[in-house]
Amino acid sequence: MIITKTPFRMSFFGGGTDVEGYFRENGGAVLSTTFDKYCYVNVRHLPRFFQYSTELAYSKMERVDSVEDIQHPAIRNAMKMLDMHEIRLTYEADLPARSGLGTSSSFAVGMLNAFYALKGKYADKKRLAEEAIYLERVLCREAGGWQDQIAASYGGFNRINFSSEGYEVFPVIISPQRKRQLNRNLLLFFTGFTRSSSDVQKQNDLEGRKKRGTLKEIHGLVEEAEKILTDSQTDLDSFGFLLDCEWKLKRGIGDAVSTDYIDRVYRKGIEAGALGGKLLGAGGGGFFVFYAPEECQERVRDALKELLYIPFEFENTGTKIIYYAPESYEPRG
Repeated sequence: MIITKTPFRMSFFGGGTDVEGYFRENGGAVLSTTFDKYCYVNVRHLPRFFQYSTELAYSKMERVDSVEDIQHPAIRNAMKMLDMHEIRLTYEADLPARSGLGTSSSFAVGMLNAFYALKGKYADKKRLAEEAIYLERVLCREAGGWQDQIAASYGGFNRINFSSEGYEVFPVIISPQRKRQLNRNLLLFFTGFTRSSSDVQKQNDLEGRKKRGTLKEIHGLVEEAEKILTDSQTDLDSFGFLLDCEWKLKRGIGDAVSTDYIDRVYRKGIEAGALGGKLLGAGGGGFFVFYAPEECQERVRDALKELLYIPFEFENTGTKIIYYAPESYEPRG
């Protein structure tokens, strides 16, 4: 039996510039972190006395005799890609799917990590990230960028650069005290709405020519945000004001990014004292993160009391195996 633990990510700046059709020509970058909310994938070989050969438990239960009959596209394609057979897979998570935190990509990374371990093989973070990208973007034909798979695999607070050559991961070097203060100044709320990131991406058409000017501005904010974090002489509140700029630019990308309700939530947060914030992920629902100085946080939380507040801490490990008990397995003859 193998159990993997894979974090979710919080993307602050640069979202949209990680879409391959954009960054291969224009370059891109994102500034993001993983935090202490996780998905868990439990995988083992299924004993042969059942009437089915594969059992899957996620938001649904599937029991099938053939991999081809699996309804979940990521599981089906991952099993075919790595030649997996006769397994029981269970998925559970700390936060809901389709909520703007890269949950599907965290699952893909954690699942691949578990599959390799079950086969007695080691897969490093780069391999897991790249194969999760291939799984979701090519095999499953899901629209979207590359940042989620990379963040889930590597973990930590990073700047990820994208170019025609692919991607590079650069940890953002911040003093422990400044990093803790940033964490304390960020408030996470759940809107209660979930949606498919791929569907939002398709509606927004991030590769459309008319969106590229906005994406270049969003790309430029990554450099500014990194300077704010790494320069101890710069007021950390500037990070909050820059989030406000990011959100206003992001809203201009497409109609699917925001709604009247989401706009009202944002106004309430700002009027209560938050300096900035943004909806995480592609848009349309999910989680809001606000930057609010500690003296304003009680007012912000009170103004947004209809939303679920989620305390969190940054994390640094990325996907990992938390239980490893290898099994003897002989393929059917």
